[in-house]
Amino acid sequence: MTDPETLSVTIVDGYVDEPAHFGVPPYVSTYPRYAAGALVDAGVPREQITYHTIDGLRDEQHRWRDVDEADLLIYLGGMTVPGNYVGGTPAEPDEVRKLAWTASGTSLMGGPIKFGVGDANEGATETERQDLDFDFVAKGDVEAAVYDLVESGLEGFNNRMRDIDEVSRWAREGAFVVEQHPNHPDYLIAELETSRGCAYRCSFCTEPLYGNPEFRPPPTVVGEVDALSDFGVRHFRIGRQADILAYGGDGEAPNPDALRQLYSGIREVAPDLETLHLDNVNPITIVEWPEKSREGLRIIAEHNTPGDTAAFGLESADPVVQEENNLNVSAEECFEAVRIVNEEAGWRPGGPRDSRPADGASAGPEDAPAFGDEAPRRLPKLLPGINLLHGLKGEREETYERNLAFLRRVYDEGYMLRRVNIRQVMSFDGTEMSETGAEIANEHKKLFKRYKRQVREEIDNPMLERVAPAGTVLPDVHLEYHQDGTTFGRQLGTYPLLVGIPGECDLGRTIDVAVVDHGYRSVTGVPHPLDLNDASIDELTAIPGIGDRTAGDVVINRPYESVTDADLDLEVDLSRFATARGSGRAD
Repeated sequence: MTDPETLSVTIVDGYVDEPAHFGVPPYVSTYPRYAAGALVDAGVPREQITYHTIDGLRDEQHRWRDVDEADLLIYLGGMTVPGNYVGGTPAEPDEVRKLAWTASGTSLMGGPIKFGVGDANEGATETERQDLDFDFVAKGDVEAAVYDLVESGLEGFNNRMRDIDEVSRWAREGAFVVEQHPNHPDYLIAELETSRGCAYRCSFCTEPLYGNPEFRPPPTVVGEVDALSDFGVRHFRIGRQADILAYGGDGEAPNPDALRQLYSGIREVAPDLETLHLDNVNPITIVEWPEKSREGLRIIAEHNTPGDTAAFGLESADPVVQEENNLNVSAEECFEAVRIVNEEAGWRPGGPRDSRPADGASAGPEDAPAFGDEAPRRLPKLLPGINLLHGLKGEREETYERNLAFLRRVYDEGYMLRRVNIRQVMSFDGTEMSETGAEIANEHKKLFKRYKRQVREEIDNPMLERVAPAGTVLPDVHLEYHQDGTTFGRQLGTYPLLVGIPGECDLGRTIDVAVVDHGYRSVTGVPHPLDLNDASIDELTAIPGIGDRTAGDVVINRPYESVTDADLDLEVDLSRFATARGSGRAD
């Protein structure tokens, strides 16, 4: 019998991406934190628990020694939705096998990888369940398996799901492990779980495989935030649930009181937090219970940070696809939900609605968020995002036309979407899509590619100009990488904008940026405020209305005492982008 106090344990995070769970950096998922908490609860000392990300192993080969020498290796990973990632690269099956082969001790694999493994982490993919040469695979909750395996002296465990008391305890106990994440503390956002499971049964989704929704009481989530804050986390995303508006209720109807306890409690224990975002909202909840939903949205917008996104799983605007795949919201209902979120939560900090209490009267059409020259230059508090999924049963050419028509209507009627997420289905055993697989998605690949380009050109670009007009200030943009003479960075949050900055700035820093131009899903920005006495030609010409000649004149005539001293005849207000400090270099 192995004594837990003598165990050395290595946790390897291969990253997860689920319908209601992010774990690719800069996100850290719940899995490694819960697993670490289960280990401590079972008697393993904290100092004998080592945590590595798969990228950390790739970058520093000596870390593989921790995999080899551990008495227990725990691998956590699995992608059940396809995505493109900037902050990290999810583990591929061959890498996971290498972990099992390298481990000299007992090896345990868990997380959404239990649902299946594909050849690659991409859409239009069919998966199959594999053990990838591990000694044990957790078919239930991996954190429960970790606890039971240690309790048994590494002899085995019964596949089971953990209960609310266990997860609440393990969430606090395992918070310490974030200190070992390569992004800690400045560029790390902790995913928070309020519930698992879903009341609905869409054909493609793995979330119902967790059962009906089961909610963690507000004090348990708040306690986890308190513990994470003690270990330096300042960025949080309430992303691990199918529908945040249904939190604390019966799984379908909103419970504003529970939301108020959750959000106000988080703000109380983490008053210095820098990000508080969410993810999933079911639009049918808003349509079925509009007044309670409006109240819940007002509570969220009162406590969150700007740039938040409520992801709507419309999936398809085609009624044929909706019926064949058990989708629970129609295009008309989803449009109504878009309208309500815009009205209740789409305001910008600094505007007339900034001081309205969360329990105030519902918004009317005249309160719809402003955009244009008079709008405050910050991102809206909370906007809907639209998820569209292709390759579902019943999909036809008309499906693509109906999706485009829905998006055009949202734009033409003056509302805002934070982003449109277009994917192709992944097929998993246990879901209805397992019978169809990726056949439809593969048949429609050319159509999908053409349609996706249309959405980017006709919807994403003008919508982005509406959401983040020129002059919008994006605080705390983390500079991540260089490409073709441009520096790229992002804020921390849900679906953050990719920002391109002219020139090669020092990486790893955090700066404020003012938006100057728009792509399909990214923006161009300049450091804010840009110092006219120190700005480069590339930075100056990025500002709307400033061409090469004007930028050259600005440089030649430096220094300036003020922005107005530059005497530039521009259509935009230059003070939105620039200032004039002391001269920073000889010209």
